[in-house]
Amino acid sequence: MSVTHDLHKGMVIRHEGQLYTVLDFRVAQTGKQKATVHVKLRAVKTGHTGERTLDELGKIEEVPTEVRHMQYLYSSGHEWVFMDTETYEQYPLTDDMLGDTVHFLVDEDTYRVQMIEGQPISLQLSPVVVLEVVDTAPVEHAGGTTNVQKEAKLSSGITIQVPLFIKNGDKIRVKTENREYQGKEH
Repeated sequence: MSVTHDLHKGMVIRHEGQLYTVLDFRVAQTGKQKATVHVKLRAVKTGHTGERTLDELGKIEEVPTEVRHMQYLYSSGHEWVFMDTETYEQYPLTDDMLGDTVHFLVDEDTYRVQMIEGQPISLQLSPVVVLEVVDTAPVEHAGGTTNVQKEAKLSSGITIQVPLFIKNGDKIRVKTENREYQGKEH
């Protein structure tokens, strides 16, 4: 298979005996030349990312995956332990497997974990997560000014920009794709 309309984000492919996750792809065409498909890949084992063209990949094979619901239990060094909610088996996922998603993990929340041949390879986050504000400046009034923001440190350890009315202890919605404030949770 090497047809561009079959590619999609999150797809796992086998190339030269190695497994890769498709992170992104784009089609570039200049003038009358044949379209070139640029594919951003992450090696499943190492977590290294790189970009190749579809022509460089040649024939690719999609690898079937399954998704299991798993509860996040705890972290230990560079491993994050999840429990399958049906079988109660525990699976460690490494920093390389999780990437930036570790900044959005909430203890005891359930996540979708992508599996290949019974082994976890990645975690799928919701587009928006709810996190608690643990440290921010006191509530301020902007005097009629809109869109004025301040920094807030969240329970997961990341720092984002929030409106001035947000205070410590507030639960807020955060977009996982770009770490943007999406609103206060009621």
